[in-house]
Amino acid sequence: MIMSVFAPTRPNGLLLCFRPQLQVRICTFIGTQALRFSLIFTHFTHQRLMDSVAPLIPPPLAVARKQLRPQKSGDRSTARPFSASDDSAMMKQIQATHAPDGRTVDVGPILSIIEGIFSHAAPSIDDVLNRKHDRADRALMEEEAAHAAYDGILEHLAFTIHRISCELSCKCTSGGGGDAHGTTMAIFNLLSAYSWDVKVVLALAAFAVNYGEFSLIANLYTTNVLAKSVSILKQLPDILENSTSLKPQFDALHNLIAAMVNVTKCILQFRDLPPQYIAAEAPPLSTAMTYIPTAAYWTIRSIVACASQVASLVGLGHEYMPSGTEAWELSSMAYKVNNIHDHLMTQLTHCKRHIDDKMHAEAYHNLLRLFDTYHVDNMKVLKALIYAKDDILPLYNGSTKTRVGLEALRKRTVLLLISDLGITHDDIFVLEELYADSRERKDTAMPYDIVWLPMVAEGWNGANVERFVQLRGVMPWHSVHHPSVIEPYVAKFIREVWHFANRTVLVALDPQGKVASLNAMYMIWIWRNSAFPFTKEREEDLWNGEVWRLELIVDGFDPKIVQWMADGKYICLYGGDNIEWIRSFTAAAKNVAKEAGIALELAYMGKNNAKERARKTAQAVVIEKLSYTWDNPTLFWYFWTRLESMLYSKLQHGKSTENDQIMQEVMTVLSYDGSDKGWAIFCLGMAPGIARAKGDAALESLRNYPKWEAAARRDGIVPALKGHLEETHSPHHCSRLILPGLAAGVPESVICAECGRPMERFIMYRCCIE
Repeated sequence: MIMSVFAPTRPNGLLLCFRPQLQVRICTFIGTQALRFSLIFTHFTHQRLMDSVAPLIPPPLAVARKQLRPQKSGDRSTARPFSASDDSAMMKQIQATHAPDGRTVDVGPILSIIEGIFSHAAPSIDDVLNRKHDRADRALMEEEAAHAAYDGILEHLAFTIHRISCELSCKCTSGGGGDAHGTTMAIFNLLSAYSWDVKVVLALAAFAVNYGEFSLIANLYTTNVLAKSVSILKQLPDILENSTSLKPQFDALHNLIAAMVNVTKCILQFRDLPPQYIAAEAPPLSTAMTYIPTAAYWTIRSIVACASQVASLVGLGHEYMPSGTEAWELSSMAYKVNNIHDHLMTQLTHCKRHIDDKMHAEAYHNLLRLFDTYHVDNMKVLKALIYAKDDILPLYNGSTKTRVGLEALRKRTVLLLISDLGITHDDIFVLEELYADSRERKDTAMPYDIVWLPMVAEGWNGANVERFVQLRGVMPWHSVHHPSVIEPYVAKFIREVWHFANRTVLVALDPQGKVASLNAMYMIWIWRNSAFPFTKEREEDLWNGEVWRLELIVDGFDPKIVQWMADGKYICLYGGDNIEWIRSFTAAAKNVAKEAGIALELAYMGKNNAKERARKTAQAVVIEKLSYTWDNPTLFWYFWTRLESMLYSKLQHGKSTENDQIMQEVMTVLSYDGSDKGWAIFCLGMAPGIARAKGDAALESLRNYPKWEAAARRDGIVPALKGHLEETHSPHHCSRLILPGLAAGVPESVICAECGRPMERFIMYRCCIE
């Protein structure tokens, strides 16, 4: 038995609301997804109506009530909307209806269904007029089973949704739409036991049911007998005939629906914020939550406005009177709701930023603790630094050009190459050579890998990502596959704890993930792969076995110079970019060698931080056959980088010019290079004795060879030259030592290698375009 509880009627229309004794479940499929609402409502026609429903193209979204019938005194267009002075009273009314009972309802799945209804019930007017129906979605009706999970949620809410649906249908159709505020408050009273987010979703679901049913009938009336019969009773065909004229109203309604959905989704996002990182009682969330009731009110108020437009289509008849007032009212409402959405999104952004700050602070401190803890392997450390999730392959293998996981680095020494996008070709070239050498020595293969971690202070824009991809492509070792895998707290850790300051560093991690060296770059430049496993202890051992000699200065990267040393020849290394001085110096050196009857080899070493000028000078040296030099500019860079690395390595070990001869000699050569003239170093084969001087002093001493010739024949060229330089040393000098300002470990004070007094410190800004 079905009993009618109320039955408002109107001319040319019919709308009955019934309370059933029997629950009937109707599954409606619209567009690309099965939309499953378990609703309790009357179906007094054919229970299987929806079984014959084809995929739908519903009618236009809106129709203007004012255009459809003569204006009545009770119409909502004459009702006075709330003014600014009414806001306080209105909010008191809303809050008075709010009595949540603490129940938790997951309305996310319901909102997904609602979005599906709206997205497939809003086709273009042309589709409706041309009777276009998309049959491609028919197969998706089989997805019913995928939505079975919604049943449990909807079964507890179906009756509430039904009550709101009836409230909208009856009030908005019988003239109650004129009192939009009253209808809105009635819905709030029905939803008093629910939280704000649930109120909005359930109200939106009720409207979606009404609108979805209307769309189904309106679209099928030309192809389905039952739908046509119902549409005749509702007099819907007249609406379709006037669809073109009503397009502005349809568009306005569609825009308002989209705004309502956006606000609803935003409110749900506040609900999903993690409480462990943001407290509801404290800003910024508490500030945002004070605005939620207002947002809920205007969203439901907009639902009432939309329902009024849809309900006004019933019984349209021939009362069509074109007017733009209704479209303007809906557009005004959409403007207000969009402003509410913008405000909520601003508050949500503040909340998410607060959460990010909390999460990053927590992760940062966890990272600090991680490096103070012993681990059996390096996996925990690498996951914390590079990527904490297991569902992606965070590394890019430069050799195979494929993505790989962190497992490739398990229990291996890992060198983290940390740089900005300005990492030089020279850095990559020399590292590539060392990396290849470590792989080729099969008998003594060194179990270490390199991983590039790019750091960019200004953020990752399109140009930066493009540059990253270019650099990654020329590196044979591992790199992160995308900069996003480096979290902000990791970048903060690298800058604050590892003191990265845009100058390329190489942090060495042992197989357990412990930091072996904060910058192994220095020892690698000095001793290459012999520095493995790149620990401070290994660096100290290597220094203990070194003395100031030519082999340390040039290492083994030039086989020709190494052969000269093995042959016991006199060798002179010189540098600078003053070609006139070079011509004079090389001529004087060759004259001394001829007079002394010795085999002297000259090698031009370029100039530090002047790559292009050194290259041009080297070309002149080759063309004029002044001496031996390198044809690869990278070798000039490597020579000076090694000397700087010796200085920084010594500084890291607490050495100074007063207690370390090697450091004193390195600083002397670096200060020579800072002068405008050249410099020179003389030695014999692999013997430890070395004579060195600035350009003018070196040239003058060679020209005055007769003055120390006797000592040279007695003691040898190098000791005699060194003694002569000390005898003729002038107390008047001006030494300059130029060190990169961004390098970690730059000393606060430096002792002059010439006189032993503290050097003055200046700040120099340089722009050198060669």
